[in-house]
Amino acid sequence: MANRNFLHVGALTALAFSIFSTPLRADEQAMILPLDPVPLVAETGAGEAAFKVEIADDASERSAGLMYRNFLPDDQGMLFIFPQQQQVGFWMRNTVLPLDIIFIDAEGRIQGIREGKPLSETTVTPGVPVQFVLELKKGTAARLGIEDGDLIKHPRITDPAGITPTNPQ
Repeated sequence: MANRNFLHVGALTALAFSIFSTPLRADEQAMILPLDPVPLVAETGAGEAAFKVEIADDASERSAGLMYRNFLPDDQGMLFIFPQQQQVGFWMRNTVLPLDIIFIDAEGRIQGIREGKPLSETTVTPGVPVQFVLELKKGTAARLGIEDGDLIKHPRITDPAGITPTNPQ
């Protein structure tokens, strides 16, 4: 009888470990988008900061975001593009990296910088309508002097649909 109980407890422990450790096995399910060829530039009081960005511009890409990633270079991030300026909220479900979540309006001005806490299901919002969100490694905004009101430049901010002479859709 003792052996059966041991097996039962062992199986439950293995199941619990499997369930609770899944989000920590980062890159197994991560969505990796191509880096945009044009850098995103933040114009700050301290100067310009350039980033390579992945573009999440449809619902499924915005939903997956940086989930399951276990590494993000200091000079890289993800730019989320919404069809129009609107109220948005982000959570960190299945996201193991701590992030700076930078909310940007339709004109490219930062409307709020919030902390994304790993694996949190608390909604993070700027409290005002925005059209873009930039996620960077936590602490990047403070380190580079990126603040509310700073201007973010990228062709997809001036043309969110991405329709250019070289990219007709």
